[in-house]
Amino acid sequence: MFRVLLFSVIFAITSQAYAADEKIVLAGGCFWGMEAVYRHVNGVKEVMPGYAGGEASTAHYEMVGTGKTGHAEAVEVIYDPAQINLEQILKIYFLAAHNPTELNYQTPDHGTQYRSAIFYSDEEQKKAAQDMIGKLTNNKAFSKPIVTTLEPLKQFYPAEEYHRNYAALNPYSPYIIMYDKPRVQNVKQYFPELYRDK
Repeated sequence: MFRVLLFSVIFAITSQAYAADEKIVLAGGCFWGMEAVYRHVNGVKEVMPGYAGGEASTAHYEMVGTGKTGHAEAVEVIYDPAQINLEQILKIYFLAAHNPTELNYQTPDHGTQYRSAIFYSDEEQKKAAQDMIGKLTNNKAFSKPIVTTLEPLKQFYPAEEYHRNYAALNPYSPYIIMYDKPRVQNVKQYFPELYRDK
């Protein structure tokens, strides 16, 4: 009886801890770099590269690469709101993870699959994103208009296994060195209180 009670208490505590986690889906160019950025942020528990904006039948790398599926390369960021809040997640997104003024491209990657987009799952996320865009616009944080789209999240589809943790597993790739490592350095430079090495 004691074992059953103990298991129930442990399960309840674990369930509450897991339920406390929050997540948001963000797109900002190649998902390798976006994933690398958030893997270096304190309070982020998991980052999954994948696809959002299209249908399940086209959520495959080769098909998404055509730019005709409606999908964007994106990441699902799971975080502990006791350690980092949504506003901080969004500040990193807009000010370190990518350039939100580039329409349908980031650095050398072009096409709607590389668009700047926030896939919100509820009105709270949508409003937080709208407020952040408003603040950055009013403060003239960028010399050009922010083109980030706010799109309701229908479904997030995890990417193929070989895309996961790609930057960490391929640190000497010229693409990673040239385009993704600078994103991580942005976090370290602009958000040192939120940065972690590993």
